[in-house]
Amino acid sequence: MSVIQAIILAIIEGITEFLPISSTGHMIIASSSMGIAEQDFTKTYTVMIQFGAILSVLVLYWKRLIQSIDIYFKLAYAFIPTAILGFLLNDVIDNLLESPLTVAITLILGGVILIFVDKWFKQPEKEPETLNLNPVSAVKIGLFQAISMIPGVSRSAASIIGGMIVGLTRKQAAEFSFLLAIPTMFAAAGYKLYKYLKLMKQNATSLSDTDFINLIVGNLVAFIVAVIAIKAFIHLLTRYGFKWFGVYRIIVGVIILAVLLLK
Repeated sequence: MSVIQAIILAIIEGITEFLPISSTGHMIIASSSMGIAEQDFTKTYTVMIQFGAILSVLVLYWKRLIQSIDIYFKLAYAFIPTAILGFLLNDVIDNLLESPLTVAITLILGGVILIFVDKWFKQPEKEPETLNLNPVSAVKIGLFQAISMIPGVSRSAASIIGGMIVGLTRKQAAEFSFLLAIPTMFAAAGYKLYKYLKLMKQNATSLSDTDFINLIVGNLVAFIVAVIAIKAFIHLLTRYGFKWFGVYRIIVGVIILAVLLLK
């Protein structure tokens, strides 16, 4: 993987991680297009640069995280389903990560849902000041987030829809989804790093200077782009809803299917 390829993937990660359009799906398509999808380092890199995206949430929402310890309990309840299912289905997920066809189908299906989701949930005229979320509701959001382990589903979309189902507004659901990304992405990135380091130890290899530089640059780029993307997403979501994100997903999914059929 070259530095340019690393930067491209990091930009894609920063833009798509918190938007309901599937960062994993876009990374799979981008890495496949550049011919580096099969490399072990690429699979690790696309997860490791999530640390940069996590940092963007910490920077933007640090006040929310120090206001009350209650938010940590809510996040813990919501994280449980993903932690359990992610551990049990890790090998299945890794196999799905190599399938552009899976991404195309889930992008289209998810897009159809997003087009209609605004009509299913009416928004209050005034945004509530407090996050009314009990343990059962938090677990339900976590179950929806767990669906996003299927490439192309979108962790952001699944958890936001889950939040709206349990009664949160679009903005509340989106911001809780951002915060839930912290333990979720940290665990995924940490586990992937552990597996990669274990593999290198078995093969008696180590990170090359290029790989190390790519990780540093990638996380920095992902952080900067994610900060901008989060701010833009909250504005677009509260003003326009999910419809156009759904249209985008369908267009991308159809293009991927067309490319796969023409091969």
